[in-house]
Amino acid sequence: MELDKDLASIQEARDLVKKAKAAQAVLAEMDQQQVDRIVAAMAGAAERNAQKLAQMAVADTGFGKESDKVVKNLFAARTVYNCIKDEKTIGIIHEDTAKKMLEVAIPVGVVAGLVPSTNPTSTTIFKALISVKAGNALIVSPHPSALNCIGEAVRILNAAAMEAGAPDGLVTMMTIPTIGGTAELMKRSNMIIATGGSAMVKAAYSSGTPALGVGPGNVPAFIERTADIQSAVRRIIASKTFDNGTICASEQSVVTESCIRDEVIAQFKRQGGYFVSGEEQRKLEAVMKRPGADTVNPRIVGKSALDIAKLAGITIPQDTKVILCEQDKVGKDYPFSIEKLSPLLAFYTEPDWQHACEKCLELLRFGGIGHSLSIHTNNPELVRTFVLKKPVSRLLVNTGSTQGGIGATTGISPSFTLGCGAVGGSATSDNVTVHHLYQIRRAAYGLIEPEDVSKMAGGCQQSACAPAGGNLNADDMERIVQAVLRQVRGLS
Repeated sequence: MELDKDLASIQEARDLVKKAKAAQAVLAEMDQQQVDRIVAAMAGAAERNAQKLAQMAVADTGFGKESDKVVKNLFAARTVYNCIKDEKTIGIIHEDTAKKMLEVAIPVGVVAGLVPSTNPTSTTIFKALISVKAGNALIVSPHPSALNCIGEAVRILNAAAMEAGAPDGLVTMMTIPTIGGTAELMKRSNMIIATGGSAMVKAAYSSGTPALGVGPGNVPAFIERTADIQSAVRRIIASKTFDNGTICASEQSVVTESCIRDEVIAQFKRQGGYFVSGEEQRKLEAVMKRPGADTVNPRIVGKSALDIAKLAGITIPQDTKVILCEQDKVGKDYPFSIEKLSPLLAFYTEPDWQHACEKCLELLRFGGIGHSLSIHTNNPELVRTFVLKKPVSRLLVNTGSTQGGIGATTGISPSFTLGCGAVGGSATSDNVTVHHLYQIRRAAYGLIEPEDVSKMAGGCQQSACAPAGGNLNADDMERIVQAVLRQVRGLS
């Protein structure tokens, strides 16, 4: 039976790719105005159905909060759309008269969008808008537990696109998602956007198709001694409880300095934090990890603090928003140090910012390298020190890392796919957006004649550009290059 299902899934992937290629070929003949009209219709339909899709997402997965899923759907339908709607993405997008160059946007073709169960409908809306805006077709590979809500989102988006003049099949979805079928989809597509677990992202990068994937977050939040502690705690709690912590940019640990430790703890308790230890801690740790693995137990993902406490068999105050546990170590034997995707936080105290920095690095290396780091401080020099040295793609300053990371409260591009850079195994460190889904073809006019380049290089070698004896080191070569560039600019 499983073999039959896998074969059906593989055949479905082949059929969908064939249909998507035909639809994308029609889209490729449209101009910017026509494509923009289609994208606007899709965004409008997603906005009108934000509540319905949020309800379905919670019903399907049991993750998160309906009200916050509405916000996420609207973030994709409004904020992402408003960010990309005026971008030139079709045909000639730039002309540089000084350099005598034309730049043309070329769609990648068929995009395979792997969508997780934690943010199912919002991620679908986001990937559909940026894919079609860049002139591509999108085929969604849904997480099996979110099949219904993702399917409805795809139906709504494709219907809106068709009503605005798009061909059928521009936005479609696999209805029989299996590992084999998804592998076939990735192999036959032109680009993959993979949002989800590490295994899935690795499979995307191993498919042989160009891929944009993300890694796990495990984001530390450092509260430094100059911070506004009340505001820092408020922002962390608002971030950590948003959709019950299902966004990968949400904080997983708090790190602070010993000189403000008591005040930070007092603020957490005042604002809805509950600290566990002893038997309560042991009971929580027993349900936090997936049996036999170092990853989070799906039973606690996207659940409220009260629901997790009930599952663990402990009693906590009814007004508890987040559960914290003081820790001093990081690793597989310390479940609070993993990425928890729920309102659970590890709490570390270090003597100074240097030691706090090392603790943040330890947490990142354990399971979030390249993703994000949050810092609450009023010391701008410390921010400069961190951004120059820390192996993350986003340093989020004085903001909740959930909202800041996705671009809701910062100037970062709004996105539900957050790259981790090469250090984190990703092809990009950016928040993935429409620019990543088209390539640029350039027409470049000649500025100088080939023999003039040779003359200029020769002139440099006979001048002060070249050292005595004719042996060129790196500094010498740099001087020659700069001299040639000056002459080229003069000619142009």
